[in-house]
This record gives sequence, structure tokens and C-alpha cells, in this order.
Amino acid sequence: MSRKILILQGHPDATAPHLCHALAESYAAGAREAGHEVRLLDIARFDFPLLRSQQAWEHGEVPAALAPAQQDIRWAEHLVLFFPLWLGDMPALVKGFLEQVARPGFAFEYSDRGPAFTRKGLKGRSARVVCTMGMPALVYRWYFRAHSIRSLERNILGFVGIAPVHETLIGGVGDLKAADAAKWMQKLRRLGEQAA
Repeated sequence: MSRKILILQGHPDATAPHLCHALAESYAAGAREAGHEVRLLDIARFDFPLLRSQQAWEHGEVPAALAPAQQDIRWAEHLVLFFPLWLGDMPALVKGFLEQVARPGFAFEYSDRGPAFTRKGLKGRSARVVCTMGMPALVYRWYFRAHSIRSLERNILGFVGIAPVHETLIGGVGDLKAADAAKWMQKLRRLGEQAA
């Protein structure tokens, strides 16, 4: 069955291709070949300010440049977010983007009964997080407990209703050999075919 897939490219450097770009292209190619509809947003190509107050987040307008991104998120049935691990977390640009687009009234609705009853505005969507990193993925997963990925899955994606969320952690990218990179490309292509 065909699905609507939104690929969110979160590598902050749009001046040169990186492993995240190649992985996203492989995923997109597999998805298109399998008949899925695919849209791609390159977060680094958007010009938007950072949010600096709760007032701006709750009552301000989403920047005009990001309004189409919200429309693409609403359109999607499955989101795939690619980014490199920087200082143990997603790059600030990705966090700033998510803060801007995942606003009250779009991604969720407050309830008079309290936070436990917040209405999740993006239910019915699944996601995959693809994160590259210099350290071995096993070290990040077991020693650091993949803390930033868990936070993203629980406190952002899960909070707005996106579930299930799967992850692909690719470690040791500084020393990644061409053959190993090719294996990761094939794996992402297969995941794209499956819209997983």
C-alpha cells in the first residue's frame, strides 16, 4: 500500500553533501521505486528565527517560511528525520525547527483538564529517526542510553502523537569505509521501499 512520506533533512550544512544527504537520497529512491509519495524538506535551507519566549511559542505566528513545512507534516503519514549527532544531541537548527513547527494549535491542543489530557494533533503518523555519529552506535545506545534520541521520541514526537517511532543509529562515521557506507545505503533503500 502506498504511503505519503516526508523526509526531513536535518544536517545543518547545506553547502556540501554529507552522509546524511546520501542516506536520505537512498531512502527516497527506495520509497519512490516502491510507489510511495515522497516529499523532502532540507531544514538548512529555511531561514527562520529561534523562539525566545513562551509567549512567542504559544501565541506568535509560525514564520512564513515554515508554513509550507507544517502543511507537508500534516500531509505526511510517515516522517523520516535525518541528522548528525552534535554534542550528544540533535543540531540546534533541528531543535529550532521543531520548536517552530510543533506549536500549540497545530501539533497539539491544550486541555482545560491539564497536561495529561493534551490533545495530540499529529496522531496517525509514524516516524523513523536516522542519526549519524562519530562514536560507535553501541556506545551511544548502551553507555549514554541514547538519551537525546529517547528525548526526541518521547518528549517531541510522542507528545504530539507520532507513533510508533523507530530509529537507525549509524556510528563510527568518521572511519566509515566505502563498502560499509554502501551497506547503509542499501539498508536505507530497503527501509524506504517498506516505508518503515
